[in-house]
Amino acid sequence: MKKILFPTDFSEAATNAFVHALEFAKIVNAELVLLHTFEIPVYDSQFFPENYASIYSSIELAKFEMFKDEIPKLRTIAMERKLDDIVIKHRLMDGDLLYNLKNAIEEDKIDFVIMGTTGVSDWTKFFLGSNTSSVISGVEVPVLCVPLDAKFKKIKMIGFTTRYREKDKKELRKVLNIARKTNAKVKSLYVKTSDSDVSETTVKEWEREFAGENIEFLVLPSDEVKETILDFVLYKEIDVLAMITHKRSFFESIFDSSFTKKISKQVSVPVLIMHED
Repeated sequence: MKKILFPTDFSEAATNAFVHALEFAKIVNAELVLLHTFEIPVYDSQFFPENYASIYSSIELAKFEMFKDEIPKLRTIAMERKLDDIVIKHRLMDGDLLYNLKNAIEEDKIDFVIMGTTGVSDWTKFFLGSNTSSVISGVEVPVLCVPLDAKFKKIKMIGFTTRYREKDKKELRKVLNIARKTNAKVKSLYVKTSDSDVSETTVKEWEREFAGENIEFLVLPSDEVKETILDFVLYKEIDVLAMITHKRSFFESIFDSSFTKKISKQVSVPVLIMHED
C-alpha cells in the first residue's frame, strides 16, 4: 500500500487540502500520514533557572492537546465523504517543518506529499525559500500543492508539461498511471520557443510510444512560456497540472509571484510537482 504524507497546521487551507488527500488516497490505494509540526521558542536558561524545563513541557503538552482535539474533526470529514475506511496515522514533531517533512518522507517511506497553500506568499516561501529549495531538490516523491480555492472535483483532465527529454517519460508514465485509476485523460504540453531544440521527429516518436494511452500531445509555439501554460490550464479545463522540476532557475521563473497569483486566483487547480532523477 502506498503512503501519502499530509503536513497540516489545521488551517482552512490545510483542511481543504485534506479532502484532496483523502480522495487521492482512494485513487492510488494509499494510507495517510498526518504530520503536524511546531517550533518551541528559544529561551535563555539563565532567566528561567527553576522552571526552564517546565516551560518546554507545557508548550509540548498544549500542542499535543490541540493536535488531539483537531484529529476527530478530520475523521468527521472522512466519514462525511464515506472515506473513513482510509487508514490515517499521525506524527506530531517539534522543529522546522521542512526538516521534519524530509525526515518523515524517509522514515515512513512516503510515496506522495499533499499540502495546502493559502496564496502567493506560501507558494513563494515553500518553493523558493533558502532552505526549501535544498529540501525539495532532495525529495524524490511527487508533491501535490492545493490552493485554498481549489475545491475537490473528479479528476477528468490532467495536464502535463514536458520538454521532451528522455527522462521526462518516467514521470509521464506515473501521471498516466494516476489517470488510468480515475479514468482521466492526459494532455501533454510543450511550449516551443524560438530557441527550441526539440524536433518534430522527437514529438512523433513520443506519440508512437504512447499511442495506446489516453493522452494528447500539444505543441504550442510561443516565447511567453508562463502565459501559455496558464492559458493551457484555463482553456483546456485542466483539473490537475503536473510539472517536472528542472533546474531551480527554471522552477523559480515559472513560480514567481505574478504567475502564482494567476494560477491560484484565475484557475485554482492543484499542481503536482514531479521530481526528475
